[in-house]
Order: sequence, then C-alpha cells, then structure tokens
Amino acid sequence: MLKRSYSTYKNKNTSFSPELTIWTYLLKRTSDYLVAGILLFILCPFFLLITVLIALDSSGPIFFRQKRIGLGGKQFFVWKFRTMVENAENLQPTLEDNNEVDGGVLFKIKHDPRITRIGKNLRHYSLDEFPQLFNVLLGQMSLIGPRPLPVRDVQRMPEQYQIRHSILPGITGLGQINGRSNCSSEEYLKWDNYYIKHWSLLLDLKILLKTIPSVLNKTGAF
Repeated sequence: MLKRSYSTYKNKNTSFSPELTIWTYLLKRTSDYLVAGILLFILCPFFLLITVLIALDSSGPIFFRQKRIGLGGKQFFVWKFRTMVENAENLQPTLEDNNEVDGGVLFKIKHDPRITRIGKNLRHYSLDEFPQLFNVLLGQMSLIGPRPLPVRDVQRMPEQYQIRHSILPGITGLGQINGRSNCSSEEYLKWDNYYIKHWSLLLDLKILLKTIPSVLNKTGAF
C-alpha cells in the first residue's frame, strides 16, 4: 500500500506544511515517551551484551555520537553503538568517491572498510540504533519520523527537502521500510516529504509494524 502511495505522489509538489495539531502532537509525544521507556527497560540485558561484544571486538568507546540536524534545523548529538573504527569520521573524506547512493546527498558504502566485525552484525539488524531511545526521552527525536541526517548530507540537500526539519526526526520511517540504503538519495528524501504530508497515528503504526520484518530481513542494510 505504501509503495503504491509513493508512486502516485512522487511527481507532485513537495512544498507543504506538516499536518500536526497540538492534540495529535501531544498524543504522538506521549506514545514516544511511553514506548521508549518500556523498550529501554526490556532491552537492558541486550545493551549489556552488546557493550561487552564491542569492547572485546575493537578498541575505542562503546558509544558513537554524531552531530545531526533535527527539529527547526538545530544540531544535536545522535547516539549509537559504535560499529566502526575509532577514527571513522576522519576517514570519510577519503572514501567520498566510493559513495554508492545515487544522487550523492546521502553517504553509504556497502563494504565500508571502517566497519568492525561486530559492527557489521549490529548494522545488519539495526541494533546499533537502540541508544537513540535516549534521544527520544530527551525530546530530540521521535520513534517515527524522517531520519536525522549528518551536517554533510543536509548541506547537499535540495531546498524542497528541508521541510523534513519541521518535525522531530525519527528512529525509523518510510525510508527505512522501503529500501533503506537501496534507495537513491532523491527517493529516500521524497519518502520523508510524503510522511510529513500524510502523517497520522495510523501511518505511524503501520511504519512501526513494517519496521520489524524489514529489520529481520536486513532489507537495504549496510
């Protein structure tokens, strides 16, 4: 259904405002806090296991934080379990020519040499994203929404896609359940604009339910 919706939308004007009222916004945020809190409680043992595996696999910190662009264009630090070598960000400029995402706005390499052994498995199942539940509790992110992008990507983004910064970024979204890294930059960004225009609690629920099989199938994960 979501695939069909995108095909009918992709040629339409993408300049619009979010369809959030104060009441639906409060309901969305209440759901975010409740679900994030429950998940953090349930996942505590897995956090400890992942921490041990990362420490045994390579030197460096357990967590990785990176500046991302969030609501209103403000920068914040997104948290992840570290999946790359310690100086990965410093090495990225040397790998720009190997970028495999069409359009060049986003940066992805299928066999990125910076990824550690345990990091490869964490990324395949999106386990590295778990710490972003803390970003949700801090009010910096939502469970569902456009993924927060690095400063580098936002600086290369066409103006019509800057609307994504009018709502809280999310841990998962339409781009994650519709190909992830298999999407071109333009397709990925159009999914985010589509989400903002057609937002509803029902759409959030559909995305959340579709995220589980997408992660388990490792769709577009690298």
